[in-house]
Amino acid sequence: MDRERISLKGERETLLIPLLSKARESGRREPIIVDPYAQEILSRIDYDFSGLKTPRQSLVTLAMRAKRLDWYVRDYLERYDRPTVLHLGCGLDGRYFRVGCKRGVWYDLDFPDVIDIRRRFFEESDNYRMIGSSVTDLRWFDAVTEEGPACIVAEGLLMYLTEGEVRHLLLSLQERFPGSEVAFDAYSTLTARSVRNHPSVRKTGARVQWGIDDANRIEGWGVNIHIMEEWCFTESRDISDLDLWFRLLFRLMGSIKAARKAHRLIRVHL
Repeated sequence: MDRERISLKGERETLLIPLLSKARESGRREPIIVDPYAQEILSRIDYDFSGLKTPRQSLVTLAMRAKRLDWYVRDYLERYDRPTVLHLGCGLDGRYFRVGCKRGVWYDLDFPDVIDIRRRFFEESDNYRMIGSSVTDLRWFDAVTEEGPACIVAEGLLMYLTEGEVRHLLLSLQERFPGSEVAFDAYSTLTARSVRNHPSVRKTGARVQWGIDDANRIEGWGVNIHIMEEWCFTESRDISDLDLWFRLLFRLMGSIKAARKAHRLIRVHL
């Protein structure tokens, strides 16, 4: 079988890191997450993943991130008869298929060239659609026909925007989809400054621009915005199944506020 050549740079290339995380984790004896779609795509891609030099700790954290975001989506799907889901910066993630969205309409959005690659592996259907656009070019709103609230996921995305862009995006989503729930991961300001030294970030040349220390600041960006949850990776129940070294590491991180909040998930109601 011919392998698909992938040529991506900068922030686009970082989408391969969570793909690697889910594929590798799926093959472990006690996986944090199981994703056969990631395994299949990884087997079909012509790309030197060893060049990313992604540490095992990063792969574990990204698997935890994906699992927790899946939980948010499933929770939302159970509460709505005709849910709308917007997955912003979807990359090559198979979340729609992984969580089993059978009702409502799901939209996966990413840059046009990323969506072109995505179409090699996934097909649209009556309730699954793909949009090729930069997330900050809000003309993509026109491609969403549904009104009202939505479940919005932005995984590994917002840190590549400026704070002004993040704020404008959230307020625009609130205006277009009032009552929505948005789940995303965020760095602290210190992590946002220092993550440029991460081997995978150096390899891709991605530029991290946004970090936030106090998530409650987001509530001050507009009316009727409130934080539903701020979840740290040190809270993951999967830690108990990790190797001793990782259990000790996460325990240490959990005892230090700066380490605990270096990278976490934030769930916001708009």
